[in-house]
Amino acid sequence: MMEQGLLHLYWGDGKGKTTAAMGLALRALGSGKRVVIVQFLKGGQSGEIPLLAQLGAKIFRGKGGQKFVFQMNEAEKAAARAVQNENLTATVEGEILATTPDLICLVDTDTFQPVPTDALKYGKRVMVVGLKCFPLWRTQAGLDLVGPRYFGVDTDYIPLEERCKGGRA
Repeated sequence: MMEQGLLHLYWGDGKGKTTAAMGLALRALGSGKRVVIVQFLKGGQSGEIPLLAQLGAKIFRGKGGQKFVFQMNEAEKAAARAVQNENLTATVEGEILATTPDLICLVDTDTFQPVPTDALKYGKRVMVVGLKCFPLWRTQAGLDLVGPRYFGVDTDYIPLEERCKGGRA
């Protein structure tokens, strides 16, 4: 039987949202519950985050100063799209080996941890790993939503296991 969890959302102007959320997280951790904290658009260091992580909370933070799409002008939207669309295909020597909706993951060759696009730096050693997507994404309805052509990539979707036959990579 799957245990039911709870989701708490804090948003809006004014103060007190982080304090309320962190207090509830601490209380849950103290009761042996699993805690995941996701902060969007919050910049700077926050003293409670390292402590909650040390107590077992999983922390995911966005970059301070980022905006939601509805807050962006057209130039900012275009720049954000370019960064987000950077890994829609995996291409080697001009040959596409994988496309969306299959998953194209960058993995640190030393730690085997995932590497998000914003953590890439010149000289960082990564390997590219392609993973089959959930079968529903491969249906026509799924491809209409997340296939390569939806994102403006001029290629038809071919499953990565077909593109990479023969062990080439």
